[in-house]
Amino acid sequence: MNSRITKSALILSLVGLSTSLFAQDVNSDTTKRFDKKDFRTWSIGLNGGMLTHYTPFNNRANGDFSTPQESWGYGGYIKKQILPGFGIQADFLAGKVKGLRANNPDGTTQAGTSFETRIDWSAAVSGNFTIANMSLNHKRTVLSPYLTAGAGYMSSSANTNAIGTAAVPAGNTGYGEHWFIPVGAGFKVGLSKGVNLDLGYTVNFMKTNNFDGVQSAANDKFTYAHAGVEIALGKRGTSQLQNFSAVAAVREESAAESAELRRALSTSEQNRLRDQEQYAKDMGDEDGDGVANKFDKCPGTPANTTVDGAGCPLKTPKQIIKEKVIVTAEDRRVVDEAIRNLEFDLSKATIRPTSYNTLNRVAALLVEKNFSLKLAGHTDNTGSMALNLRLSKDRAEAIKTYLVSQGANASRIEATGYGPNQPIASNKTAAGRQKNRRVEFSLF
Repeated sequence: MNSRITKSALILSLVGLSTSLFAQDVNSDTTKRFDKKDFRTWSIGLNGGMLTHYTPFNNRANGDFSTPQESWGYGGYIKKQILPGFGIQADFLAGKVKGLRANNPDGTTQAGTSFETRIDWSAAVSGNFTIANMSLNHKRTVLSPYLTAGAGYMSSSANTNAIGTAAVPAGNTGYGEHWFIPVGAGFKVGLSKGVNLDLGYTVNFMKTNNFDGVQSAANDKFTYAHAGVEIALGKRGTSQLQNFSAVAAVREESAAESAELRRALSTSEQNRLRDQEQYAKDMGDEDGDGVANKFDKCPGTPANTTVDGAGCPLKTPKQIIKEKVIVTAEDRRVVDEAIRNLEFDLSKATIRPTSYNTLNRVAALLVEKNFSLKLAGHTDNTGSMALNLRLSKDRAEAIKTYLVSQGANASRIEATGYGPNQPIASNKTAAGRQKNRRVEFSLF
């Protein structure tokens, strides 16, 4: 009665576990390299093989019977892979274990004696330790050695055939239930992303000395050498977690990221060269009239022609009247505010839009009062002399060009670059270098 109850409980447990396997959530696959990856972590296996009471751990007499007999057994398992190198599996096993020639206490054997133990059912839970794939080039391994160890419970009965001695009583022990410890090793061969060939060998250490029908001082043992197939459950096309090489995956992703960064740097350099070429074209003054090409509405003006702020010749030259120029405190405040708000792009002569408002006031002042303006560009001593001289000159020219575009007279604005040659503070400190990077405005 107890055997039937235990069988029913085992069957219900396996059915419930199988239902949970097929009901598991499967995340949608993604082609994005750095998204979370999906793996098949559940699998089922079926196997068949040879059962025998011989094990590598038997004593010299080979247990209670000296001659093992191989017989067929069959089994299966359900496994959950938790890490690439570790999983938990539930095993079942059935079959018969046989042996011949019982051992006598004096070291002799008894001819005509034998035993046959029938395993009615057997269930065990084991940890499966996979030797993870360490390939540098392949994310999915083909050969995966593994070790298993766990604990189980089984129902079995033993029949003994003896010549009637007291050491080996003839008869049937009846079904009994016992604990056992399965320890095994094997390897799996990946046939595809979802199918593995499973070859293994398990030694089962019984927690009883009457498994073979003969009570002895030591507990009995038997082995199961099997071959079978493992089928992964989950989304089609995804790899099994136990066959996944994290080393190869990291290497592949690092190589892809490196290539992407190189492409980005190459694109950035091409854009920089294009912008530099465009800037040189826009800020150049091909006709030498003091108005940059970008703002010159009358390109090709003859040399020494007086032009207006748009680069077009003046129809009637204005009479030059020399008068005393008076620069008021308010005029200096407008210029000082423009200097404080002046910002350029890093290492470029491109004026940032935040500076336009105060520069517009300076341009209005130049137009209204016909002031002359000297622009002096300065840098710190970071970088080469040639680079700093060019940068300071370009920044002064960029301010002149902008003021002219707002209506100021180009002929009354002088732009000069001094590079690092006229520091106002020490270049040995960050604060000093910040003060030295400037453009000075001088009204006269």
